[in-house]
Amino acid sequence: MVSSERLLAFAAMSFLLIVIPGPSVLFVIGRALAQGRRAALTTVVGNTAGACVLVVAVALGVGSVVERSVLVFTALKLVGAAYLVHLGVRAWRKRGSSQSAVTAVTADGSARGGGLRTLWEGFAVGVANPKTMVFFAAVLPQFVDRAQGHVAVQMLLLGAVFNLIAVACDSVWGLAAATGRDWFARSPRRLSLVGGLGGLTMIGLGITVAATGRKD
Repeated sequence: MVSSERLLAFAAMSFLLIVIPGPSVLFVIGRALAQGRRAALTTVVGNTAGACVLVVAVALGVGSVVERSVLVFTALKLVGAAYLVHLGVRAWRKRGSSQSAVTAVTADGSARGGGLRTLWEGFAVGVANPKTMVFFAAVLPQFVDRAQGHVAVQMLLLGAVFNLIAVACDSVWGLAAATGRDWFARSPRRLSLVGGLGGLTMIGLGITVAATGRKD
């Protein structure tokens, strides 16, 4: 199995990657600003589920195909970018209804029918995250000790370490953003502003992801 030294080194590298805001973190922040704490944490769960799919794909050898194929990588990247822009535009158009949405959440404890949609949107962003995709395909295999055997199991273990760190860090980002949103929620105008800001953040993120290239 993976030695403790390899695990610690991988955990340190994972933390450095995760703590710097990327597509998943910025999407969580955008959700927190637009919809609040519950939506942010649900998005974190969805993002993590998407990352788990990437880990399994790498363990089964699919990740190397994505890393080697510019066409496949670009296609996945553009699909993810287009989805982010779509969500951002929708959030911007609905920014005026943010106050009623907050009232409904306060009364019912959750947005009725919105939990699964938020979870799915987080999953879609997580599974199409180019930064995570490249990290799993290019970096994760380097920490596997092939001499110990059970390569797929080692990759799954390393992926689990990455996702645990991601859940903790992304949750902190989401809760911090949601805490700031509470102040905005006291004013319909301020809440509309922050809802629009969340939408613009997602649109800008989508454009950034689309413009991100590969070294090769």
